[in-house]
Amino acid sequence: MSKFLPRLWYAACTAGLALFAAAAFAQDAFPSGPITLVVPNPPGGASDINARLLVEPWAAALKQPVVISNKPGLGGAIGTAQVAKAKADGYTVLMALSAVVVAPEAEKVSGRKPLYELEQLEPLGLVSSDPMVVLVRSDAPYKSLGELIAAAKDKPGALNYSSSGNFGPIHLSVEMLAHEAGVKFTQVPFSGSAPSLLAVLSGQVQFTTAAPAVARAQIESGKVRALAVSGGKRLPLLPNVPTYREAGYDAEFYIWAGLYAPAGTPRPVVQKLRETLGVAARSQAFTAGMAKQSIIYDYRDAPEFARFAEEDRVRLTRVVRAIGKVE
Repeated sequence: MSKFLPRLWYAACTAGLALFAAAAFAQDAFPSGPITLVVPNPPGGASDINARLLVEPWAAALKQPVVISNKPGLGGAIGTAQVAKAKADGYTVLMALSAVVVAPEAEKVSGRKPLYELEQLEPLGLVSSDPMVVLVRSDAPYKSLGELIAAAKDKPGALNYSSSGNFGPIHLSVEMLAHEAGVKFTQVPFSGSAPSLLAVLSGQVQFTTAAPAVARAQIESGKVRALAVSGGKRLPLLPNVPTYREAGYDAEFYIWAGLYAPAGTPRPVVQKLRETLGVAARSQAFTAGMAKQSIIYDYRDAPEFARFAEEDRVRLTRVVRAIGKVE
């Protein structure tokens, strides 16, 4: 029987090499079909605008279509949970806003089980970071942030603001301001930033905050008035609008947009997603589109994005705990 051993060994090695080559080919072939980019907010909001600017150059880099799927609800938690629990094969990715890092803690503070945990998501890259703009209707009596705060101090809780959901970017940007100013506003949550802005336009609420890309058209049309921005410096788009700090309130907030894959996605697949995302984010089509939409471009690859997101999580968690339980 010994004369058959070399043949068996050769056959086993050949089979093993074939399997290895097949596996390597399968990895090299990624992606072999469309990528679904889940946007956990309604069309027209900040994450949706970022996604729609990105899909064409990213699809070109991937050599496969990138298809947007809007899954709004609970300030982005429903769509985020869908990606967190999706098959970790690289074909389902998430365009998340900054609320993604605090939603699990917010649910715990409110006595509920989170729909997902951050450990279920793999960072791919950051693409933008915007301040929020405080907006009132153009016929509102408030000409400055100070006047809005004064009205809130005069009648605590009487001023309503619309949001994209509990602990979403609008909610957090307003409550951070309220905490620093020592006032009480009443939140009226909607399913996303676009419906939230419509609530101001229709007179359902007194004010809201929005990313510049969402607010720009309404500001230029004269339908809304900008009172302040939440970032560390003024926006070129709104050079006469002061920051929170310039108005006298020690608060700073950004709504950033970053991409994630489900945790456990194979490293070669993650690497492919990161590399092609970098190509897309640096493309002239994407950067020009961001500038046209007045979105602050801020591309960072996964390691730097992960550090940035963790720093923001720590800062925002303090705000969430200060807000406390929200029904």
